[in-house]
Amino acid sequence: MADPDRIIRIRTVLDRTGLSRSTLYRKIQDGTFPRQVQISVHGAGWRESAINGWIADPVGFRDETPAR
Repeated sequence: MADPDRIIRIRTVLDRTGLSRSTLYRKIQDGTFPRQVQISVHGAGWRESAINGWIADPVGFRDETPAR
């Protein structure tokens, strides 16, 4: 059985990517960074596989999901 995709929180995402919080959210709006997934009413995180994909190719990443 494959390992489930972990959800990581913003502190971990910022540490792994080296981005600032404002840059991260600007990139989400531009579609050049993976969107968050809602994990509770007041909590959200990112799929670790999506962050790994962005780290592997930050210039080539385009989020194909429609904006909310």
